Amino acid sequence: MAGEDDSMDLDIYKDKLNKVLDHLKTELASIRTGRATPSLVENIQVEAYDQAEPMPLKQLAAITVPQPRQILVEPWDKSTLKQIEKAIAQSNMGFNIANDGNVLRLNIPVMTEEMKKGVLKNLHDKLEHARISIRRIRDDIKEDIIKEFKESQISEDDKFRLLDQLDEMIREYTDKINEMGKKKEEEIEGI
Repeated sequence: MAGEDDSMDLDIYKDKLNKVLDHLKTELASIRTGRATPSLVENIQVEAYDQAEPMPLKQLAAITVPQPRQILVEPWDKSTLKQIEKAIAQSNMGFNIANDGNVLRLNIPVMTEEMKKGVLKNLHDKLEHARISIRRIRDDIKEDIIKEFKESQISEDDKFRLLDQLDEMIREYTDKINEMGKKKEEEIEGI
C-alpha cells in the first residue's frame, strides 16, 4: 500500500475547475444588465474581409463607453462598418444602433420586466451549465481516486480522505459559481 507521501494530489485538477470559472466569467460579462460595458459586444463575431472564419468585434474596432447606456464602436477600417452593424443587429442584444458613417452608437434601452426575465433565465442557464461542468470533473476525479485504490496505489484511508477533500473542493467551486451568479443577478435586478 502506498504511504501518505505517495497519495494523489487533488490540486492538479484545479486547472480544469478554474477553466470552468474563467469561461463562466466570460459568459456572464456578455449578459446585458442595462449598463454599457465593452464586454457586451467585444466577442460578437463579424464576417469581414472575406475571411473563412468570423472575427471578434474587438479585433476590428475600438469599443468605448461614452455614456452609461451607450457603447461607441469605431472600426479601424471604415469599410467594415456595415458588416459590424449587421453582426451587432443579428446578435439580438436589443441595441438601438445609430450609424453616422464613421462610428456606431449602440444605445441600450431600459429593460422591461419581460426582458429582465429573459436575461435572468439566460443567466441561470449559464450558471447551471457551469455547475454541470464542475460535477463532470468531480465524477472524473472520483473515478481516478477509486481506480488508484483498486490498483492498490493508495490505501483505503487515503481513498476516503481524498473523497472528502474532493467534496470540499467541489463545494468551494460551486459556492464561487453561486456567488458570481448572485452578483450578476443583483446587477440585472438593480436596473
